[in-house]
Amino acid sequence: MAKPKTKKTPKQTTSPQKQAVKVAAKPKKAPAKKGYTAQSIQVLQGLEPVRKRPGMYIGGTGIPGLHHLIWEAVDNAIDEAMAGHCATIDVVLHPDNSVTISDDGRGIPIDKHPVSKKSALETVMTTLHAGGKFGGEDGAYKVSGGLHGVGISVLNALSTKLQTEVASSIDGHLHTQEYARGKAKGAVKKGKAVKRTGTTHRFWPDETIFEEIRWDRKTILDRLRQQAYLTKGVTVTLTDERNMKDAGDGQPWQYRFHFESGIRSYAQHLNKQRDAISNVIYIAGQSGDAEVEVALQYTDTYAEHTFSFANNINTIEGGTHLTGLNRALTRVINDYARKQGFVKKDKDGSLAGEDVREGLTIVLSVRLPDPQFEGQTKAKLNNPEMRSVVEQVVGEGLATYLEENPADGKKVIEKAYLAAKARMAAKAARDTVLRKGALEGMTLPGKLADCASKDASQSELYIVEGDSAGGSAKQGRDREFQAILPLRGKILNVERARLDRMLGSDSVKSLIIALGAGIGEEFDLEKIRYHRVIIMTDADVDGAHIRTLLLTFFFRHMPDVIRNGYLYIAESPLYRVSSGKQSGYAHTEAERDKLIQKFLEKKTSVKALSEELASGEGKATTSAQKDIGGVTVQRYKGLGELNPSQLWETTMDPANRILYQVNVDDAEKADELFDTLMGSDVEPRKKFIQTHAKSVANLDI
Repeated sequence: MAKPKTKKTPKQTTSPQKQAVKVAAKPKKAPAKKGYTAQSIQVLQGLEPVRKRPGMYIGGTGIPGLHHLIWEAVDNAIDEAMAGHCATIDVVLHPDNSVTISDDGRGIPIDKHPVSKKSALETVMTTLHAGGKFGGEDGAYKVSGGLHGVGISVLNALSTKLQTEVASSIDGHLHTQEYARGKAKGAVKKGKAVKRTGTTHRFWPDETIFEEIRWDRKTILDRLRQQAYLTKGVTVTLTDERNMKDAGDGQPWQYRFHFESGIRSYAQHLNKQRDAISNVIYIAGQSGDAEVEVALQYTDTYAEHTFSFANNINTIEGGTHLTGLNRALTRVINDYARKQGFVKKDKDGSLAGEDVREGLTIVLSVRLPDPQFEGQTKAKLNNPEMRSVVEQVVGEGLATYLEENPADGKKVIEKAYLAAKARMAAKAARDTVLRKGALEGMTLPGKLADCASKDASQSELYIVEGDSAGGSAKQGRDREFQAILPLRGKILNVERARLDRMLGSDSVKSLIIALGAGIGEEFDLEKIRYHRVIIMTDADVDGAHIRTLLLTFFFRHMPDVIRNGYLYIAESPLYRVSSGKQSGYAHTEAERDKLIQKFLEKKTSVKALSEELASGEGKATTSAQKDIGGVTVQRYKGLGELNPSQLWETTMDPANRILYQVNVDDAEKADELFDTLMGSDVEPRKKFIQTHAKSVANLDI
């Protein structure tokens, strides 16, 4: 959920405007002998663009980009399943870090392509923008997740070796071809006759491209599970041969998914740690070539949990399909409430969209021939026709369900009206908190030590645990761009509270006012006063708890702060090691031992030092300090033990500090984790703690 990121923020000596004027006043002249001519234009052939700029195609060359290779091949198999031609998909992780993906679909065509004059298999594997997903009368797929025909060729380009085997539905024979870094090593070879059909790829990622070749089983498993939910009836199997001991009997580890109920099962899976107050409401319909599926279930929680997909692509930012669903929900439930007499027809007691979605888990899946997305990340569907299609299908289906299931209908209405009352109470509280606060130019929280800069892009807010650490931070900071907000004690657990109760918490109120972007329906990221919001808590259990509470607040009520990369976690040192005039800071025990060894005149082994510290040997100068052969080791229990200059040097100076940028790579996993850690159900939290207890470092008892 968080990745380490060192952030440097140098002080500005001149304003950006003045700098711009200086640059404009003295433009640099181009060298006379090196002009911008036709020779400057580089033409990349075949798959060279992929190898030259892999980040453009897979997002990067780190671990997420590496896993993208698997997704490309699996997505092709899923497209076959959505077209009704594939029932099984198998993924195998081999000990040599190669991966095999196979399906029982129709098989990539092997006949000669009319344009390339080569086998269609070789054309698809070695040419960008070649595939059967561009539509038209002869298109192989009415709907697909692949839009640009680059997927499998990108996988090929970024592999040192790739072997493809096609059991063809065209001639009933086996056909094979091998590639090296995107280029065919020979012609397609025709083999024996077979009764089955399908495609198998085995690839070896290029170590010169990727930073590290390390497959994460859980990441792959979660992705395959999601795809199996969205494609009901398909069987997806993951086999891990890398460590045969995992299974305990010398057999490879294996997990299989098959969901006949599709997204209905998905909604139940998402709500496994929540108490449901309705059955799963499943609605499906079609308009032309567009298909709509939705599963809805109400729970006793206060947050809305929405997962939307278009052609099995997770549209994390929603889009027109989700807009249509939300409109249908609000309209139908309001109509039902009036019809059942919950609201008199001549009175305005309308429920708002947020009222009818409180505690609602939504899984929306649409399939359409020509999906249009905003941006290259495919995060938001932009087809205008899908708004009315989804609204019609969901409206008719939901109205029918409520009429036929009055018990569920009553629970839904009661839940929505409680949410409406809470919303009105929250509105009153918000008006009091915000309109009399920073949003109307009045005083900021008294505890806030603001920075001088009014440029949000240059400003940062440290959220600090306690007055002691807050005092050190205020004295040690750079007042030009660093603001400090101390919080007293633990903030409210917002996972278990509605907005009206949340706004009754002084700590939460201070944080909202300090940020200046509002809350709830009035939240506006453009108004935020700091583009770096940094959580800085003690390196102990209480500090971790406070950090989790703050992360819960941002994840549930200000997710845009996370999505835009504004939220960070500061890492403070655990140890200070000094000897005479020499000193240094350590964030881990390994760093501590290296510093001790460096300062000792007699070279003592790192193992001996660790054992000495662990056994309590050495002269104790204070409860958190030991003297080992003239080297003093101080263990910091909290930020308050660092004086202002030390806090600046180790945790706040942009030149030296370590910041972890918070991001949410998988909303479903993050949502489940916050439910586990902060929800009302104790048993999942107990199980989580028992499972991960041994991996906890620096635990203070």
